[in-house]
Amino acid sequence: MKTSRLLAAAASTFVVVGLVACAPPEKETPKTQSGVDANAATSAADFGGMDGLVKAAKDEGGLNVIALPPDWANYKEIIDTFSAKYGIKVNSAQPDANSQDEINAANQQKGKSTAPDVFDLGQAIALANTSMFAPYKVATFDDVPATFKDPNGTWVNDYGGYMSIGYDSAKLPAVTGVDDLLRPEFKGQVALNGDPTTANAAANGVLMAAIANGGSADDIAPGVDFFGKLKAAGNFLPVDPTPATIESRQTPVVIDWDYLNSAETKKLPSWKVVVPSNALVGGYYFQAINKDGPHPAAARLWQEFLYSDEGQNLFLKGLARPVRADAMEKAGTIDRALLAALPPVQGTPVVATDAQTKKNADYLGANWAKAIG
Repeated sequence: MKTSRLLAAAASTFVVVGLVACAPPEKETPKTQSGVDANAATSAADFGGMDGLVKAAKDEGGLNVIALPPDWANYKEIIDTFSAKYGIKVNSAQPDANSQDEINAANQQKGKSTAPDVFDLGQAIALANTSMFAPYKVATFDDVPATFKDPNGTWVNDYGGYMSIGYDSAKLPAVTGVDDLLRPEFKGQVALNGDPTTANAAANGVLMAAIANGGSADDIAPGVDFFGKLKAAGNFLPVDPTPATIESRQTPVVIDWDYLNSAETKKLPSWKVVVPSNALVGGYYFQAINKDGPHPAAARLWQEFLYSDEGQNLFLKGLARPVRADAMEKAGTIDRALLAALPPVQGTPVVATDAQTKKNADYLGANWAKAIG
């Protein structure tokens, strides 16, 4: 929750973070010592199996990741576990960056040893930049539902969740749904994780409000209207929430992904999380390999780890919902205690398509500032 991962409609413009242009040019990455052309590998079989992939990744000596906050979906433990398991140093750059920053960094640092090897992206940014991705199918590829992957492995959803309302029950009355937030008891209390014209979580928060007020994935206008009413009532708090603002009680109500809100219940016992059954909005992030990354074998090993039972259970430990959850339940490999710890959800989930996401982003760009300005 420390950073608002970007939805980033194609029309948006971003400033490149200064450090991406500083490194000197590097020589083209050679083949691994094993002789495998890792850049062209589409599965572990191209390395002769997992042992060959592990050797090739170790030969490269590192992995560059970007925009992975340690408190987001348990990424600190995921990175630490991968590094310890394979003896590969993970260089984590710009943990508070957004999805567009990831793409900008890859373009600015192309051919350099500091370029990102892998991406973790919001929907619109991912689908707008598929030409930058290297197709790769992990060993568990068939476990991922067809809806959540490119058939060639160009991108694959990795983890997701539902939009939620987190609130401090020691300070506020019980919240049962979106419209409760208009009550006078919530004056100056309600924060949204980011700016919905750029932030994935915030845009889906507006979509949740839209659905709760008669809108749909094709009509986000009622959600913008709701936040306009929230602002007019004095209830909207224009502060970008973080774990620190929650724990210090500066942001007593936060609209965000359930796995981020739920993580705060471990730190603040009075923090409660509600996933509205009448406005169940879901979403997944997209995982992909940078086709021009400097550590192509390590990038592929990272993917294998993320989609292994171990990696998926580590996402689950961070209260995110792993994309292979159904297959792992059937196989008996999911951590049932962690699964039981997830916030309960009811209702029919709404997951916006790429076209709907783009349409909603355009509407937000034209109308959000007017509603809450």
